[in-house]
Amino acid sequence: MSNGEPHSDGNPVVRWVKESSVWRSLFRQPYPTTSRTRSLAVFNNVFLHLHPVRVKRHAVRYTYTFGLGGISFFLFLVLTVTGLYLMFFYVPSISQAYQDIQTIEATVAFGAFVRNMHRWAAHLMVLTVFLHMIRVFYHGAYKPPREFNWVIGVLLLFFTLALSFTGYLLPWDQIAYWAITVGTQMATYAPLLSSESSFFILGGVQVGQGTLLRFYVAHVIVFPLIAAIFMIVHFWRIRKDGGISGPV
Repeated sequence: MSNGEPHSDGNPVVRWVKESSVWRSLFRQPYPTTSRTRSLAVFNNVFLHLHPVRVKRHAVRYTYTFGLGGISFFLFLVLTVTGLYLMFFYVPSISQAYQDIQTIEATVAFGAFVRNMHRWAAHLMVLTVFLHMIRVFYHGAYKPPREFNWVIGVLLLFFTLALSFTGYLLPWDQIAYWAITVGTQMATYAPLLSSESSFFILGGVQVGQGTLLRFYVAHVIVFPLIAAIFMIVHFWRIRKDGGISGPV
């Protein structure tokens, strides 16, 4: 090859991939055998293009970020996988929810292990997101041109707290019932729409079947979907704003 790179045509698998129509149907550029085609493969792939072309020296130092953003995202993935598993054995009904939790703990294969993973991952995600926000504030990463992404990060913190709050009621035990009762009573002190906001959250005048169903839908559909969308925007803006901010 003209750029001095070794030939790989001797490998039948590589030769088949390069000549097959499968590669051309999946990717718009030819098989990456040169520096130019490898660059095109990165630029045209949303997952590879997520990382910047050049990384600043401070960004690869672990003690600068402690990987808190990546850890938070990893915990979100753990919560998604374990939550999907638990959904197969849980019914959001006030007459059955507590029994389903007991069944998961006692008879479901790996039920107690998966539930504990889900519970501890939720606690750790709240902690890591909060520490991540402190790290970003301490390093001044909220300053221009990153002020928009700072707002997105603050919203992600609230969504993380909302996910933790809505999931607290699902076991439907005494601790969850009274904790949500006290927590939702705070909505009655909201200005202007105090009674309306409380009724909207509870699905009635007190914690009951309507509350459990609303919290379940919000916990497994609404907040995870919104959080995932905001995470995509968050990662994209980090890439477009020049990567991780430098020391102030």
